[in-house]
Amino acid sequence: MTFFRKVLLLLAIAGLGIGCVYFYKTQQPVVDIAAPPTQGGFTLRSSAGPVSLADFRGKVVLLYFGYTFCPDICPTNLAAITQALTLLTPEEVARVRVVFVSVDPERDTPTRLAEYVAFFHPAMVGVTGTPEEVADVAKRYGAVYARQPSPPGESWYAVDHSASTYLIAPDGRQAATLPHDPPPSEIVKQIRRAL
Repeated sequence: MTFFRKVLLLLAIAGLGIGCVYFYKTQQPVVDIAAPPTQGGFTLRSSAGPVSLADFRGKVVLLYFGYTFCPDICPTNLAAITQALTLLTPEEVARVRVVFVSVDPERDTPTRLAEYVAFFHPAMVGVTGTPEEVADVAKRYGAVYARQPSPPGESWYAVDHSASTYLIAPDGRQAATLPHDPPPSEIVKQIRRAL
């Protein structure tokens, strides 16, 4: 291969790489996470009416942000939480609530959320609100999410979201942040520590 062809090949590869980086950067949502999370109370809606974080004072709350159409991340996390709840005593489970906040209020009605969380465990409650209310609660806990465009010619869409579970102690303060798909034994350990 001549020197000239080698230079052209390297330029073509470099151009392709720059194009890929540009495409990737322009397709990703820009999320401002500069402000530290403030945590704190909130009120959203369930199928049974308004639900406030203050309603669960005296209990450990596992707060998770997701959506019912999520194909894998949400079911994986909720299954791990369910497994952890089965490892607790009945007395301990009575002092725990799981609050599933939908980041897809357009599709996740309170009724749909109630049906979804009931599949996992009766200690779970599904809540939602207006897009602005959900965004405010997510920001308070440092959760991020972004609706992705529908594929061409399709009506469905995905919502990219963080996958942490926020453990709130009985006194209302955030006691721990659990990563995606934690071992059930670790969830139990953190719940018992908070209790």
